Amino acid sequence: MEIITVRTTQNIDIDYEIGGLGERILAYMIDLGIFVALSIIGGILSVSLFNNGGGISVYFIVIGVMLLFYDLVCESLFNGQSLGKRIMKIRVISLDGTRPKFSQYLLRWLFRIIDFSLTSYLAGLLTIILTDNGQRIGDLVAGTAIIRTIPRSTMNNIIFHNVDDNYQPVFIQSTQLSDQDIALIHEVINNYLKTGNSVLVYNMADKIREHLSVSLPPNMNSMLFLQTIVKDYSHLTAQADAL
Repeated sequence: MEIITVRTTQNIDIDYEIGGLGERILAYMIDLGIFVALSIIGGILSVSLFNNGGGISVYFIVIGVMLLFYDLVCESLFNGQSLGKRIMKIRVISLDGTRPKFSQYLLRWLFRIIDFSLTSYLAGLLTIILTDNGQRIGDLVAGTAIIRTIPRSTMNNIIFHNVDDNYQPVFIQSTQLSDQDIALIHEVINNYLKTGNSVLVYNMADKIREHLSVSLPPNMNSMLFLQTIVKDYSHLTAQADAL
């Protein structure tokens, strides 16, 4: 299975398995199947409720519009997943380690015209097969990729990258933490990037501040605090190991 490594903003590499072509096709078929089912059920109900074809036409126009914008809306609202992608446990991520922006989802959606419509799916299939990260043209332009939702990185193999030697730590108290503590902070940050759940970030930041007896500097929020703690810990422990 091919692997993609994404470096997060807190200088941690996370390894993900690239979403396979088969999984992506199945996710697409699941999403398409939903609309086929809606069309059949809606068609039957429309025939029963309306005496003319006007109601049926309106219904299928609505279904067509929903199908057209389905991926864009779902990926934007549900952190890179449609229902099919959620069932197949794959999702869209940004290669810069942050949550994808709406502009990235929009670019992916717009380039469906080239990947799928104009080339009868040939361009999308070829680029997914030939590119290292399994990206179609829309992904290449948007800076995104499709990955399996469970990262391969575990608490035992997370790689903490050293920051610049001239870096000045903000919280020297971070050395009171353990590797397991830092790994847990990493998991909380990664969970936020996946789900947007900020409650865990606030709770973790409160616990760390209480444990280290520190307060937040001006203009530093809970997320930045956790990222800074990880960076300080990585820098200070690297310096200690070098002595």
